[in-house]
Amino acid sequence: MFKKKRSITLDNFIEYCLYDKKNGYYMTKNPFGITGDFITAPNISRLFSEMIAIWAIDFWENLGCPKKFNLIELGAGNGEMMKIMIESFKRFPTFLNCCKIIIHEKSPKLIKTQKDKIKYKNVEWIKNFKSLNKLPSIFLANEFFDAIPIKQFTKEKKIWYERLVKSSKNSLIFDKKKINIKKLENKTNFKFFKNQNFIEYSPKGIKYLKDIMKFIDRYKGGLLIIDYGYYKKKFQNTLKAIYNKKHSNLLENIGKSDITHNINYHLFDKIVKSNKNLNNKYTTQKKFLTNLGIFKRAEILSKNKKFSEKADIFYRIKRLTDDEQMGDLFKVMLIKNSSIKSQLGFEN
Repeated sequence: MFKKKRSITLDNFIEYCLYDKKNGYYMTKNPFGITGDFITAPNISRLFSEMIAIWAIDFWENLGCPKKFNLIELGAGNGEMMKIMIESFKRFPTFLNCCKIIIHEKSPKLIKTQKDKIKYKNVEWIKNFKSLNKLPSIFLANEFFDAIPIKQFTKEKKIWYERLVKSSKNSLIFDKKKINIKKLENKTNFKFFKNQNFIEYSPKGIKYLKDIMKFIDRYKGGLLIIDYGYYKKKFQNTLKAIYNKKHSNLLENIGKSDITHNINYHLFDKIVKSNKNLNNKYTTQKKFLTNLGIFKRAEILSKNKKFSEKADIFYRIKRLTDDEQMGDLFKVMLIKNSSIKSQLGFEN
């Protein structure tokens, strides 16, 4: 990890922990689902994926029903969401026949898991966007951006420092190095250090965001982001490690812990507003799923069910929508061409 260096930047440390080919957390195991370290929304209730499928069909209609378009899921986890979405799409053959389904995934372990689960021949896996067909595109990012490595910076007595991880004897410790803030702002082409004492952001995450924005600006489409986060000008320190379903020390259990952070949607909003051809809509997961009709769908599904089965359906939806659980913590942002009038899920 350190090679000849005594210290490395925080994002490089996280990159190693999560994505190193031999030791990376996502490269060597499947952490998703009941037997994994955490459960994402698609694994809580199939209704979540059904709602995303409904949203995708509506967005395609607002695109003008193109006869060929890309549907790209970014980081598909164990494949559960796309599996259920495809099952839903089969009821809408016109949509499915026009759709090129693509999964962007870098983990060979997860690609195998996804292929075993999805079992639909017309799915393509890609590791970058270079091979992406130049077509109108719908990008789906459910808990994708939170897993991209971040940098952290702190301001002490008017001096800015970048956070590092240092090898010291037989352990790891945090370290810091002084940085030239103006050079960094010029490099990122973004002045987000004003009136801040702490900064947390992902260079790779912003590159993903800008690359997708550039693509949909040119070929039309949208990016739907569903992830835990907040909308504030002031950055927060949200970095955390999860080991055996419990919060743990970031510098321990290397390659065995999930490392994640909360998205600052205010930053994403500012980046989107730098492109006059695009705009965005923003809401909570609770409002998004409610507007899509998840409770009505649950009522239909639970008819003639045993009480225990009905209770289970609504218990799972509560996990997705309750303000004390995922309903408020998870936010939803749609980035799209300004000319596209899609509103579904974002009604007041």
